[in-house]
Amino acid sequence: MDLARSPLARPFPELPRIGGVTLRVACARYKEWDRADLTFAELAEGTTIAGVFTQSSCASSEVELGREQVRQGHARALIVNAGNSNAFTGYRGREAVDQIVQQVSAALGCSAETVFVSSTGVIGVPLPKDRARAGVEAVLSAEPCSWEDAARAIGTTDTFTKGAGAHAMLGDTRAALAGIVKGSGMIAPDMATMLGYVFTDAAVAPEFLQEMLGRANAATYSCITVDGDTSTSDTVLLFATGKAGNTPLASWSDAGADAFFAALLQVCRDLAQLVVRDGEGAQKFIEIAVAGAASDDSARRVGLAIANSPLVKTAIAGGDANWGRVVMAVGKAGEPADRDRLSIGFGGIWAARDGQPLAEYDEAPVAAHLAGEDIRMDVDLGVGDGRATVWTCDLTHGYISINADYRS
Repeated sequence: MDLARSPLARPFPELPRIGGVTLRVACARYKEWDRADLTFAELAEGTTIAGVFTQSSCASSEVELGREQVRQGHARALIVNAGNSNAFTGYRGREAVDQIVQQVSAALGCSAETVFVSSTGVIGVPLPKDRARAGVEAVLSAEPCSWEDAARAIGTTDTFTKGAGAHAMLGDTRAALAGIVKGSGMIAPDMATMLGYVFTDAAVAPEFLQEMLGRANAATYSCITVDGDTSTSDTVLLFATGKAGNTPLASWSDAGADAFFAALLQVCRDLAQLVVRDGEGAQKFIEIAVAGAASDDSARRVGLAIANSPLVKTAIAGGDANWGRVVMAVGKAGEPADRDRLSIGFGGIWAARDGQPLAEYDEAPVAAHLAGEDIRMDVDLGVGDGRATVWTCDLTHGYISINADYRS
């Protein structure tokens, strides 16, 4: 299935080299395509890891194993299979994952629990063990590749490669971060609905790394939605090789901890927004800023109710400033709200304030804003100090076309 590049695409950035990370790709032919679909990241000894995983009750074997492994806090390798999610495949799916783990751990001479596996693609088809074995064998002997090569190999219905990078000063040490992500459909936050991998040469204790990733996830990956559907396979992993040479970060009081978190937050936000920009069939990128909520969590839930509304998303697709649909979405969210305090705006222009339309409201500049690619929506609930920002895209016929033909 050939997909046109999203009109919201961004060029792949120049990402920093991360000491202790070597990337390779190979073609396992999990689908009938002539492209790399198996990605291998070899990590230096001593690399620490943190992870967040889908909350789906039908999670893949890869996710189940990753949840167990991440607790021990270290990683030596990552394998990503594209084209087959290996989810809803029973014992055969787990056998395929175990085979990959054992094959890689034997090649590297490392503990099996430090080898992490992710798979993405069609649900319900067991990962073919013969192709996986041959693919791993090929990738272990492949030449190192670029960040963009790896980003391309992990994709499925993605129409462009996605990456983000940043730097942070940890005392006198400059640390680098680089991340890649895949995701286009089945994107709704119940953790992080995608496959995303962030690498840093900073030294960070695993418990603190996990705390920082959890916070970053809550403000980024868990604030995006394309279609309201949560995948069975979604994983975000953060690897810290320690090759920058800084004193390991272990608490928020350590020098450079705040700077590192700010850089991590930036990378995660950039990656999350790129996923929305590649939403299946998307023509518009939508930012929804919710204020005046009972709490930040409440604001996020209201924002997601708006972002997941097909009526809101199709109105934006048509350039229609139908703020009545926003009122509907706020009302159905199940969160504290006051009809007579509710305010709604588009592109920095308020259409309704304190529960009623503004007499001086002029829809012409709003229509001009909605004709663009980047849309801003403001909602003030007027009941508290909670606030959150979520990101989504419009809903077009392209989404139907892509998903109707997904398995063909």
